[in-house]
Amino acid sequence: MKDYKKYYIIPAPPEEVYLALTTEATIMLWTGDKAEMIAEPGTEFSMWDGSIIGKNLELEPGKRIVQQWYFGENETEPSIVTIKLHVHKQGTSAELRHTNIPDEAYDDICEGWDYAYFAELIDFYEGE
Repeated sequence: MKDYKKYYIIPAPPEEVYLALTTEATIMLWTGDKAEMIAEPGTEFSMWDGSIIGKNLELEPGKRIVQQWYFGENETEPSIVTIKLHVHKQGTSAELRHTNIPDEAYDDICEGWDYAYFAELIDFYEGE
């Protein structure tokens, strides 16, 4: 199991970024794919038409999202995604920490964070 940590700058205020990450309709706008999301702790979610599935653990509007991502039945420890949102002069600094990523999925997950998840979110706001 491996961990990944990185910062991303998103050209929108933290409150908007939080809503974009936790509101089903907005997720579908910036991903261009089917999503299921209810912004309440304990609810399960799905993004990119089921490519990402998990459970919302903690939600602090405009500040922090903590989720468990599912990687199948062989998980020994939960894979936890924590996104902290900080005010930045260009909008929001998103601090990502993803723990307990299965070794065989690590490269794909890291690439997904950089070139799909956050890249598409940044493009969404830059295109406004």
